[in-house]
Amino acid sequence: MISILRNLDWKLNAAVFFLVAASLASLFGASQALFYKQLLWTALGLGLMAIIIQFDWRPVASHHLFIFGFYFLTLVLLAVVYFFAPAVRGARSWLSFGGFQLQPSELVKVSLILLYSFFFSRKHAAIARISNIVVPFIYLLIPAGLIALQPDFGTVLVLIFVWLGFLLISGIKWRHLFLIFLILALAGVFGWQYFLKNYQKERILGLIFPGRDPLGVNYSVIQAKIAVGSAGFLGKGFRQGTQTQLGFLTESKTDFIFAALIEEWGLVAGIFIVLLFFMIVFRITRIGLDAPNNFSRFVCLGTLILWCGQFALNVGSNLALTPVVGVTFPFLSYGGSSLLTNFILLGIIQSVFLRRSL
Repeated sequence: MISILRNLDWKLNAAVFFLVAASLASLFGASQALFYKQLLWTALGLGLMAIIIQFDWRPVASHHLFIFGFYFLTLVLLAVVYFFAPAVRGARSWLSFGGFQLQPSELVKVSLILLYSFFFSRKHAAIARISNIVVPFIYLLIPAGLIALQPDFGTVLVLIFVWLGFLLISGIKWRHLFLIFLILALAGVFGWQYFLKNYQKERILGLIFPGRDPLGVNYSVIQAKIAVGSAGFLGKGFRQGTQTQLGFLTESKTDFIFAALIEEWGLVAGIFIVLLFFMIVFRITRIGLDAPNNFSRFVCLGTLILWCGQFALNVGSNLALTPVVGVTFPFLSYGGSSLLTNFILLGIIQSVFLRRSL
């Protein structure tokens, strides 16, 4: 075990651990109850990661029963959530176990990355075939439909981002990509007309018109901009953020934790957090490109696509650049299911790095 620990990518681990530490520091200043919960989830995630690292994931590429079995298990969990889970703030997204809650849609991210890595590692050379674009979309459509019923359109957007990302790194032709975006645009118009609820439409309109409904749909975004804009270079100090501590900044532990951190620790903290994330991007890119086989390479790059999508949507919503869709900042936002999922993926990536020359 000591030799395994010695040979891990500690630059990647350090960047992740600093993000987790920043998260815990922010949570400690906001709610000690949530701090201790997140600390427990962190311990569980690290333990799970330690177990996953010891497995050689390269043979998984040949075991389609494991890949599809895990995928179907997550679909079953999504169905159980929809039919049996209690509604929490109007959404059926969590399974409760004692005092903890598990969000199966987070596990879908892992299962879809593994399934896409399995599929595209075999089909990427023939990506020009329409079937190799449509079949992965069907794999996406089933869980995305169940998640949309919860409703959780933020996760649906992230999963679509993952699908598109896999197509891009598989070498899809530009004319096919243009056709996909055209179809998605038409689907967006159709969805706006027939599927999106009024509050979801208001969030999109609130992004386009920043002054619209300042006490309603744009309230949180305005408070986030006040928190960031008033922070200065070094911030207001630990537990001194007015928007955060007085409750003006809603969801300051999840959707808007980036703004909450900047308010108390300043612009320097925001830059540091972004640099940490860029370090994660750089290290995973290196690991993926040096991976010994296509499956491992796709797992690494697929995880990178997932985390970059979440980063863009979360930070973008804090800065009024994207709609507020309830997407977490990887390793920073509060959330046990999200943290466990991220540590699972990190464990697989470290396993790939550990065996890169074998």
